[in-house]
Amino acid sequence: MNLVSIRIITAHIESMISFYEQITGIAALHYTPDFAELKTATTTLAIGSTRTLQFFGGESVAQPAENHSAIIEFLVDDVDKEFDRLRTVLSSHIVQEPTTMPWGNKSLLFRDPDGNLVNFFTPVTKESVEKFTGKQ
Repeated sequence: MNLVSIRIITAHIESMISFYEQITGIAALHYTPDFAELKTATTTLAIGSTRTLQFFGGESVAQPAENHSAIIEFLVDDVDKEFDRLRTVLSSHIVQEPTTMPWGNKSLLFRDPDGNLVNFFTPVTKESVEKFTGKQ
């Protein structure tokens, strides 16, 4: 088994795609006006409009801007540089400036336009670096 994609459902597809393109530097592949993907080396972030829910059984299967449990995490080379690069873009969305966590990652936490929690992190301890070697 292999986790290949995380999908965000949103009522504001264009602004959500634009936000993720800006923070990741990855151009989205637009398959339809209601669906796009940002592909990384290890997984894909899919973004679908609420209109795509009709293919999954209707609008009651997922609610946009209602996530209170998942964190979308991106492994980055240097979280401090990313914070400097995105400081003005994220100014009103920052939850926590770069902070070293007990498990050895330095993390920048912020929210996307729908309120989903996003973590940019860089391994900083020997154990954490070893855990993520070759994952980028």
